[in-house]
Amino acid sequence: MGTDSLFRRGSDAGSTGYSSGNCLHFSRFGLILTLAVICVALSLARPGFLTVPNLINLVRQISINGILAVGVTFVLLTGGVDLSLGSLVALTGVVAASVAHPGQAHWIVPALAGVLAGAVCGALNGFVVARGRVAPFIATLGMMTVARGLALVLSDGRPVSNLSREFTWIGSGDVAGIPIPVLVLCLVALASSVFLRNFKLGRYVYAIGGNENAARASGVRVAGVKMFAYVVCGALAGLAGVVLAARITTGQPNAGIGYELDAIAAAVIGGTSLSGGSGGVGGTVLGALLMGLINNGLDLLNVPSYYQQIVKGLIIVGAVWIDRRRAKS
Repeated sequence: MGTDSLFRRGSDAGSTGYSSGNCLHFSRFGLILTLAVICVALSLARPGFLTVPNLINLVRQISINGILAVGVTFVLLTGGVDLSLGSLVALTGVVAASVAHPGQAHWIVPALAGVLAGAVCGALNGFVVARGRVAPFIATLGMMTVARGLALVLSDGRPVSNLSREFTWIGSGDVAGIPIPVLVLCLVALASSVFLRNFKLGRYVYAIGGNENAARASGVRVAGVKMFAYVVCGALAGLAGVVLAARITTGQPNAGIGYELDAIAAAVIGGTSLSGGSGGVGGTVLGALLMGLINNGLDLLNVPSYYQQIVKGLIIVGAVWIDRRRAKS
């Protein structure tokens, strides 16, 4: 298989977000239809759903999971996985909050510190996976524990508070009525989509997930591309941690628990294969919207939190089942 045909196939998969064949899966039209049905049902069941405060709160909540889901899409496309996302959100939030006190530094400094901390952790994940040939599940599971421990050590087990207004504006401010976190998600999703579709390195990501041996035989530096995917995933986890810390006005060492599962579920529901090689950012964002709507709807319907965990667990299992059926078709 030639290099051009290999990369073209990956690019085509990224532009559509799905593999061909008669398989059981959500198409983008199906996801949009599902979102519309849920919105109508919730508006009928709870008139408060369509109120401006609830919708603003909804999109703010979705933005954090959306940023994480876009990041993990890069890793999933290579055939890997990242279970450390939730812990990275906590660690990077603590790092950013530690240098975001009033008069300490311009708000861009803590923001960059959080993103850089996430990128470093992502690089370590990528090195262990690509160079050390450790299974992604094990490597990122270890990072999940290490990052959570570092967050507790750096914060002494307590929330890091007293953050500057300029920094908290990242999580609570808006531009022309659009919340800053939503704008951040839109910029991240747009840049990632353009990169994966139109840049050679983005096509390499698809090529490795589609057939790693063929990509290597075509001259692709597989280890380097995998490390790149994990660095992007870590950096975006850092960005999500910064946004979350700014939104709740503290760096919480216990934040982000379970976030990695929501992010992976959003990507898989949106059509990204756990086997790698197919998927796209557009579908991932729709998957994040669906997850957010379900969470918000359960809250509005006063469903107890214990039952909400059951529902989310079933959604995750269902998403993986759909992916397996799609892979077999």
